[in-house]
Amino acid sequence: MTDGKKKNQKDQTTPLKSHEKGDTAKLGTAAEEEALSELVSVPLKDYAAQLKEIDDLKQQVNENLEGWQRERADFTNYRNRIERERTQQKQDFSVEVIKKYLVVLDDIQRALKNRPTEGEAGAWSEGIELIERKLENILEMEGIQPIEVKKYFDPKFHEAISHEEYPDHESGRIIEVVQQGYILGDRVIRPAQVRVAR
Repeated sequence: MTDGKKKNQKDQTTPLKSHEKGDTAKLGTAAEEEALSELVSVPLKDYAAQLKEIDDLKQQVNENLEGWQRERADFTNYRNRIERERTQQKQDFSVEVIKKYLVVLDDIQRALKNRPTEGEAGAWSEGIELIERKLENILEMEGIQPIEVKKYFDPKFHEAISHEEYPDHESGRIIEVVQQGYILGDRVIRPAQVRVAR
């Protein structure tokens, strides 16, 4: 590298001269002094007004925040309610369809009570029994359970189709289940039809 090139590089990296440094320092000090003079020169009356304005803005922010939180909670409640209603509608639709299949199941069960046991008719009745089991399995997969009939009449689960004098049974005791009832969870789809002793 030649001496001329070295000199050029040296000139490019020359630090600020002492009088240039002083000018920059003066500029910084002047800006600070001006800012301080503005702060100091705010009248007390204006200062109180600004504090009141800040308090008003804080109150407005809090009101807006509370309103937003209320709206958000209302929307969450609305969404949950719509979801519950949709689930209820779906369950209602399923129940209405299942009730129709229960009538078919009743007919199959009545037919099986008087089924033949010998010959070709016996084999045929075994096939019908398999159909009955399939229907019962489908209902069970949908959460449908037969109502467990206890000894005594319960209006929540039973429908009395007759009240009869029956010397062997005390009053309110179930004599016979005429038609099986079914439940879905806690909901009664169809009450059991029963004969009750008087």
